[in-house]
Amino acid sequence: MTEPTIRPGVAADAGLLLAMFDGAVAWLTERGREGQWGSTPWSQDPKRVERVNGMASGGKLLIAELDGDAAGALILTEQPPAHIPPVTERELYIDLLITARRHTGRGVGSFLLRHARDEARRRGIGLVRVDCWAGGDGALVRYYTGQGFTPTERFHVGDWTGQVFEDRLDGAGVG
Repeated sequence: MTEPTIRPGVAADAGLLLAMFDGAVAWLTERGREGQWGSTPWSQDPKRVERVNGMASGGKLLIAELDGDAAGALILTEQPPAHIPPVTERELYIDLLITARRHTGRGVGSFLLRHARDEARRRGIGLVRVDCWAGGDGALVRYYTGQGFTPTERFHVGDWTGQVFEDRLDGAGVG
């Protein structure tokens, strides 16, 4: 299997990022997991379109490609969202991880998580964190634990429950 490559995202990638979100919403809805992102395609919600445009033009978007096709996206930051319980050390936070549905099962998410860990080490950061929806059948929580992340605390945004995960990296130094 071909290993993905990573390129910097640009504002023009907003459309392909919206398509990834729309595909994810359809896939989640088919499985009764509307609680994660609802059942309305993101491209039909002006607030979410605006949010995705901000992601694409914010200068932090990375696009994973398989044979020239956009297969996933990643955003890393050292400033997690305000609703995430803070830590007292430097961290690299995975603010977005999404795989295009047509590339599911090809290791794109794992590849992007390895990239995040490598980037943390490059920056001398020993902590990588990410959050996800903690509801439904727990499949997303199982995904991150299967990827080597340890669940820490849960949080709530309205009636949406999230789970924070961490990975403490060996040999990354202290940030």
